[in-house]
Amino acid sequence: MSLTYTAGSLVAARGREWVVLPESAPDMLVLRPLGGSEDDIAAVFPAFEEVRPAEFAAPNATDLGDQRAAGLLRTALRIGFRSGAGPFRSLASIAVEPRAYQLVPLLMALRQRTVRLLISDDVGIGKTVEAGLIAKELLAQGEATRLAVLCSPALAEQWQAELREKFGIDAELVLASTVSRLERGLELGQSLFDKHPYTIISTDFIKSTRHREDFVKHCPDLVIVDEAHSCVAADDATNGGTSSAANQLRYELLRRVSAKEDRHLLLLTATPHSGKESAFRNLLGLVRPELATLDLESPAGRAKLAEHFVARKRADVREYLTKEDGLADDSLAERTAFPSDRWTKDEPYKLTPAYRALLDDAIAYARDRVAAAGEQGKREARIAWWSVIALLRSMVSSPAAAAQTLKTRSESAAARTALEADLLGAPVASDSAENDRLEGMDVAPGAAESEEAGARLLELSRRAAELVGPAEDAKLKALIRHLKGLVADGYHPIVFCRYIPTAEYLATQLEGKLGKKTRIAAVTGTLSPQQRLERIEQLATGSAEDAGDPAVRRVLIATDCLSEGVNLQHHFDAVVHYDLAWNPTRHDQREGRVDRYGQKRDQVRVITMYGEDNGIDGKVLEVLFKKHRQILKDLGISVSVPDETASGVTDAVVEWLLLHGRQGSQESLFDLDGHQESFDRIEREWNSAAEREKTSRSKYAQRAIHPEEVAREVAAVRAALGGADEVRGFALEALRDLDALVRDPRDGSGDFTAQTGGTPAGLRDALAATLGGRIVEEDREIPFRTTPAIARGEAALVRTDPAIGAIAAYVLDSALDANTPGPRPARRCGVVTTDAVKVRTTLLLVRYRFHLTLPSRTGERQLVAEDARLLAYEGVPARARWLDDDAAAALLAARATASTHEQAARNHISKDLAGLPDLAAHLTEYGTRLAAELDASHRRVRKANEEIVRGLKVVPQEPADVLGVYLYLPPVASAPTVSGAEA
Repeated sequence: MSLTYTAGSLVAARGREWVVLPESAPDMLVLRPLGGSEDDIAAVFPAFEEVRPAEFAAPNATDLGDQRAAGLLRTALRIGFRSGAGPFRSLASIAVEPRAYQLVPLLMALRQRTVRLLISDDVGIGKTVEAGLIAKELLAQGEATRLAVLCSPALAEQWQAELREKFGIDAELVLASTVSRLERGLELGQSLFDKHPYTIISTDFIKSTRHREDFVKHCPDLVIVDEAHSCVAADDATNGGTSSAANQLRYELLRRVSAKEDRHLLLLTATPHSGKESAFRNLLGLVRPELATLDLESPAGRAKLAEHFVARKRADVREYLTKEDGLADDSLAERTAFPSDRWTKDEPYKLTPAYRALLDDAIAYARDRVAAAGEQGKREARIAWWSVIALLRSMVSSPAAAAQTLKTRSESAAARTALEADLLGAPVASDSAENDRLEGMDVAPGAAESEEAGARLLELSRRAAELVGPAEDAKLKALIRHLKGLVADGYHPIVFCRYIPTAEYLATQLEGKLGKKTRIAAVTGTLSPQQRLERIEQLATGSAEDAGDPAVRRVLIATDCLSEGVNLQHHFDAVVHYDLAWNPTRHDQREGRVDRYGQKRDQVRVITMYGEDNGIDGKVLEVLFKKHRQILKDLGISVSVPDETASGVTDAVVEWLLLHGRQGSQESLFDLDGHQESFDRIEREWNSAAEREKTSRSKYAQRAIHPEEVAREVAAVRAALGGADEVRGFALEALRDLDALVRDPRDGSGDFTAQTGGTPAGLRDALAATLGGRIVEEDREIPFRTTPAIARGEAALVRTDPAIGAIAAYVLDSALDANTPGPRPARRCGVVTTDAVKVRTTLLLVRYRFHLTLPSRTGERQLVAEDARLLAYEGVPARARWLDDDAAAALLAARATASTHEQAARNHISKDLAGLPDLAAHLTEYGTRLAAELDASHRRVRKANEEIVRGLKVVPQEPADVLGVYLYLPPVASAPTVSGAEA
């Protein structure tokens, strides 16, 4: 008769030890190798294969290691854990070490039966990581089974890379360019949202009625919406153009998605207001319908909102978990290295006489055209208006953009009505803060209103083409001067332009003018999102001859196709606004690509170039940018400029320019008759938007999670899993001990390389399976990098990297098997004579297994989880005086201060091994106490919802496994007199 095995017990089969998993049945055991991963799970039928109970063997006194043996074995064991016993099921399986403040949204999510959050942290704090943590946790707990991310097409591939590299979620891209291929692989009647459980969907794609209906019908149970402010429209939106129409379309879609009460929904945006109170209320209504009408002035209303809304500035999290946050001490303090305040400077330039004459003639043409069109009708007037704006914007951008625009037909020329002319002309001529369609917005606009540009425009185009180069283009000449200064100071700048012809013009003109070791590349909308990333990576990595040369500088020329979403802080540290945007929010977006967490420079430099005498830039700077900067200074956060405000100002600028020409450019717009009333209104609207943003940050976003609660969970996670520094130190030590050739440049990056040709065959085979056979066979250098974003043949210094896992598995397996040939970095026993102790002290490395019953929306889940703990006692086992956990962990840092005779060491350790039965009761009691702590931790994290924790159980599996026994002896001279029994 076959035996019945409980979940978590040990059995021996197929020549090795296994852990029994909860999915087992009397006639079939589901087993995971002891110390193995989920990938090694196997099914065994006791009726056909021999299965017997197993006990974990005690260490052997003849197999002694050195002073580092305990630390290496402990880390190797912890790296192998993929499902810790604590309340966060996913943290052991992700390739990123989250900042403590990034756990706050996760804690908020775990207290909700159905997760509904609006995450509005400031730009660069890490909203993508926060959303990824929640998604991974919900999937790991079984609270969600499918995931969809809605984002702009320009950000889709970055989302895909972030989810894959950091969270192990392999999502399919659903874009206009991929949907045909995806649909060809479907079965009859099957939805691609059913076939692919994890998808990243572009907001452009979802606009199609057919795809929209299919998505709503088959929508996953977890949806993340990036840049959520672009998915709502204000109730009073008028003359919104294509932007508001698109917002309304997406808003209706999300209303239908959020209507399903048990669907998890995460909304991400750094600007929840976008200047409109009604838009903010509509956004809250997507989270929970009742939040849209909540009285946010009352304490009860704010407390209710705080359960679903988190909004923090950099200043709130730059230093976190300190005494200022209400903690007793700074032992868990975390300082996040955000760049300090940006170094900003406005740099004017003056037109050359030839360029000034060209611009004057262009303004005269524009004045004549607007006057003539006004007499022809409203449609013609609006077409002429947008054509004139296109002409003037490209004229002050570059000679290349001007030449292109002057001979290209206006986008609005095909309009049949005045409204249609606005819909066609506004997106390409303005810089809307809410325009989510940056794709295609960097093409040079057209100014001609018929297929054949008139002779006057063609003549202007010819003259513009003759002004290329720094001799006649003073703006280009000034840029070269500024870039030389940045490059000389060691910066790697990005130059942002409005139009593709300008970016290509600059890339050509700058070549060879910034020094022999300056590399230049241009990225525009002519490239696909993937090609853009590849070109940036090519510029960042450089050629073979550039490798390691600190004198090499990078200059990236880009249009606004890179102003949102693409993170460039690792490669660039300065921004030059070559073309002044007509909305300061666009500048914030550009600067936010480099001024964010992960930027190594403490100060990012920003240069804003503007034409002092072109009649446009000076006034836009005066009215829009100075006000924007003042609000930023006063509030500490950026407030989006309402689109109506920005367009109202720029319209007034153009009207003034047409009326007075450049000669009136020195007068202030606020002093002009007829404009004062409109500017007063603009001032009021913007101040109101700023006040709402300030209120939302200070009043509404009360902390639902106290820092003390975060500190408790951070301490528990670090105790169970360790940190990034531990993984790097382990990899370095283990590879050196295994006879790899390691080169650590100590350049501050944390990266190093290793050649593994001299390591044991078992390790080489394991590394070849993860890194590639040729790399290992040819003994090439393997880069080990601190970033999870790595290329083929590289390893990331994170616990989930397959190469790190292979090294840890080899260290652990060789420690457990004394017959392993070759070097063995870790051993299960050790004796160290050290002045770190005053009396005989023994350190135990103990592995506990727990049987967890976790309730979820889809039913109870049975799991077996592991935890590794260090326990230490003074004296002999029969009369052990147990130390606290901190004192036990401190022994890992003890170093030998005197040698220990080998035979004496064996005699000493043999006494401890013989006394292990005397320690069994304490190990069992510790496991029971640990299970109670874990149970309390699960309940504490989910305390807001009793239904979530009903049925929760954490049961320790006895006996615990003693993996290592390490004895620390004081030097003979300092050893106190002890009784004979303890001697």
